[in-house]
Amino acid sequence: MPAAPVPKKLASLPRPHTTLTSNGATLRFYLGDCVDLLRAVEPGSVSAMVTSPPYNLGIRYRSYEDTLPRARYLDWTGAWIKAAARALDPLGSLFLNVGAKPTDPWTALDVAQAARAHLTLQNTLHWVKSIAIDKESAGAAAALDRDLAVGHYKPINSTRFVNDCHEFIFHFTPEGRTPIDRRAVGVAYQDKSNIGRWQSGGANRRCRGNAWFIPYATIQNRDKDRPHPATFPPRLADYCLRLHGRSRLRLVMDPFLGLGSAAIAAADLGVDFVGIELDEHYLREAVQRVKAAGARGSGSGTRKP
Repeated sequence: MPAAPVPKKLASLPRPHTTLTSNGATLRFYLGDCVDLLRAVEPGSVSAMVTSPPYNLGIRYRSYEDTLPRARYLDWTGAWIKAAARALDPLGSLFLNVGAKPTDPWTALDVAQAARAHLTLQNTLHWVKSIAIDKESAGAAAALDRDLAVGHYKPINSTRFVNDCHEFIFHFTPEGRTPIDRRAVGVAYQDKSNIGRWQSGGANRRCRGNAWFIPYATIQNRDKDRPHPATFPPRLADYCLRLHGRSRLRLVMDPFLGLGSAAIAAADLGVDFVGIELDEHYLREAVQRVKAAGARGSGSGTRKP
């Protein structure tokens, strides 16, 4: 089967490393530096980006040095975000996942500040990886028979810091006026009387808010099951894309492809995708994961609202 013709908005990019079709979507994967490749994309052509760049926290990547001097790292951050902003549709979204560590808590906020010259911070979301809820606080409607602790986190052995159970997702847009589909990843009302009380309650779904509990899937072997040192689950990307609005998605991009979670989410939704990765090993792993997710029929594991 011949490859899909390259659309005009991607015509200045080099030939993709790999092209897949899935669920009516064309997924193109590029090997290279995202700053250079983003600059080659036609301005205003990307509907949404979901991505997680290196955090500069000393993470051991295969092909990237994650211990740059802070000023140099933030200069680089500004460069790729400027290129991303140029590629975004005027009503597009950049969902930027950034973490930190207790001894360097400003990293995520510094990254957000570096984006400030190029994009507007429209929403700040919190990706909650692990949470503890005591029975009493959950209330009678939750019907818990015990205190609940769910999710995964990396324990911190310290007399100064608590365990780090969350990361930021900064929702940047060109002018802060991008409409979103608040109920696309909404939740049912616990108190059903609210359905008739509030104008927005008619479909028995309310806005989920800015705290998203999305745990990692349990794995048995890190090198085999999650061979990238910093990645997010496909469900996280799925939520971001649905929040942006499925009807307005034409092209989704991840400039830091990693293991391809954003590609899996885009394929699930049947939306064309472009992924960029500096390391060929990670790129090949991402392509295999997208293929495997397509074979299973669903990659994000998200129940469709």
